[in-house]
Amino acid sequence: MSRHRNVRGYNYDEDFEDDDVYGQSVEDDYCISPSTAAQFIYSRRDKPATCAEPLEEEYGYEGTEDTAGYFASNHQLDEVDRARLNSCLDQMREVLAESVPEQTMVQAVLDSKFDVQKALDLVLSQGSKQNVKTHNEDAMIVGKTTKGKSRDSQSARMESEIVPKVTKMTVSGKKQSMGFEVPCMIAEENGHANTPQKGLLNEDASITSGVIEAVSKSALSPQVAQVSEEQNAVPTPVKKTSKTKPQIDVKAELEKRQGGKQLLNLVVIGHVDAGKSTLMGHLLYLLGNVNKRTMHKYEQESKKAGKASFAYAWVLDETGEERERGVTMDVGMTKFETKTKVITLMDAPGHKDFIPNMITGAAQADVAILVVDASRGEFEAGFETGGQTREHGLLVRSLGVTQLAVAVNKMDQVNWQQERFQEITSKLGQFLKQAGFKESDVAYIPTSGLGGENLVTRSQSSDLTKWYTGKCLLEQIDSFKPPQRSVDKPFRLCVADVFKDQGSGFCVTGKIEAGYIQVGERLLAMPPNETCTAKGITLHDEPVDWAAAGDHVSLTLTGMDIIKINVGCVFCDPKEPIKVCTRFRARILIFNIEVPITKGFPVLLHYQTVSEPATIRRLLSVLHKSTGEVTKKKPKFLTKGQNALIELQTQRPVALELYKDFKELGRFMLRYSGSTIAAGVITEV
Repeated sequence: MSRHRNVRGYNYDEDFEDDDVYGQSVEDDYCISPSTAAQFIYSRRDKPATCAEPLEEEYGYEGTEDTAGYFASNHQLDEVDRARLNSCLDQMREVLAESVPEQTMVQAVLDSKFDVQKALDLVLSQGSKQNVKTHNEDAMIVGKTTKGKSRDSQSARMESEIVPKVTKMTVSGKKQSMGFEVPCMIAEENGHANTPQKGLLNEDASITSGVIEAVSKSALSPQVAQVSEEQNAVPTPVKKTSKTKPQIDVKAELEKRQGGKQLLNLVVIGHVDAGKSTLMGHLLYLLGNVNKRTMHKYEQESKKAGKASFAYAWVLDETGEERERGVTMDVGMTKFETKTKVITLMDAPGHKDFIPNMITGAAQADVAILVVDASRGEFEAGFETGGQTREHGLLVRSLGVTQLAVAVNKMDQVNWQQERFQEITSKLGQFLKQAGFKESDVAYIPTSGLGGENLVTRSQSSDLTKWYTGKCLLEQIDSFKPPQRSVDKPFRLCVADVFKDQGSGFCVTGKIEAGYIQVGERLLAMPPNETCTAKGITLHDEPVDWAAAGDHVSLTLTGMDIIKINVGCVFCDPKEPIKVCTRFRARILIFNIEVPITKGFPVLLHYQTVSEPATIRRLLSVLHKSTGEVTKKKPKFLTKGQNALIELQTQRPVALELYKDFKELGRFMLRYSGSTIAAGVITEV
């Protein structure tokens, strides 16, 4: 935008001369309600930035200049007064968010002669009268609000069309900096906020989002507004507040968030065509996460494609190719809520060509559902050698998942026979016990994904109830124990996906493995060893001010080139960076392999979201399975079932943590020619 004309020096007054209003649409006499306008106006809250750099250098916003210039020209303010006005507006926005139109705020500030407290009182007393009116209007429009991201270009255009007619509704947790900056001047004049701007901004980051949210949600009672106003008025040093203060908040906030519900990451695994996507799709439908209209559309489309029974699977298999082939390929992610938990659901692919994707999903999970097919011949195919049921079971166990629910699916095809169910559970039980699951942590549930039996409510079908009285699938998911979240460790996030975002900067998604992050913090990306700033955090498509271990977030980052980041990078706290190396020692457990492992053996290393070619450099020793004592030094080769200490070398540097420091980040898998040969933990770098 700013490349093509001089935004800063542009005189907007010329645009408003005569009746030729700048960028007006064809019909002159249409009017648009503020709440409708709010849908189209670029909302600043979507991407909160508390970075101290002035914004228009990155964006060349037209909007920021536009409003301030527009008001200033109306009120004939000199530059210093303008700066004071902006400073006051900033403070008011922190309290009021987007509940009050800009013009009202400006008017209030001017009436109260730049005294923020008085201005706020003025606005709030007016606000309470207007609240009632706008409420009804909003209610009608809420249903129609468009999903999806606000497109910058569109919004910039809409802004310019709407500005002359409708009150400008800018939202801001951001600093609206003008072309000039006089922090010290504002500070002196504005006896109220005796800090330079940077101080204020850093303070925002550390003031817990709770206060601000509460204020914007409540009917903006003057007391609450004053409280947070006073907090803003406390002078703080420019440096970020010490680590200890926000930490307490984060733990307390974590409990408060989601209405006290705990967060759980769940992965659904199993042999190809066991019915994972259908099972979970139907579960989501029964929970009301998918509306009837969408479901009807899927049913019609899948009938056309000749795959009528795939309708529920399409809830999670969104891409054309997945639907065409009828196979899940990538990890599909959604969230749903049970009575006591908020679940992030990951639907992993079962096909053995896509195991790397499945490992990525399982590495981010806390608990798993293993779906097996009860129909004759199908269960055996998935369970015998070469089937994915075994491999998936081993994989999730070695990636640190300890609790497992086994959904014995398609039970309606064998008429809910108890014998078949027991046969399957006994075979699986033995295997899972060998894989290292405790019997108390594994639950077996007979289900029918297509019929929807025993998913959300206990089954009513008489064939099942006469011998099964246990939990249904949803109750089982609800009874999982969430793992300890390591909030107090330094921040770590493994990148699962990188994409370009509208506007400047780019987004990365992934699960926060440890620690917590707030908007505006500096992050260090390893291996590229680059720093950047977290400009915005979104959790389940909603912008938040902070996130902690266990959350699946997408971060909007600035100050770094997207080319340098690839999947598998780890973002960490610059003060306590993660280790990066090409050689490390590890203790591995070898699964069933045909070829013995020797020195120089080429493998594929799967670590969190990374898959990296590596070679085994040295075989150091064979260890005793249970005690961990060295039974043999420098073995020539390793065979199946052995526990050994080896040294691995990767082609490119990878960011790793030791198992003893970070359990989540210390595990890895080794694969060779399409099958998993070993799992291990990192002992030294």
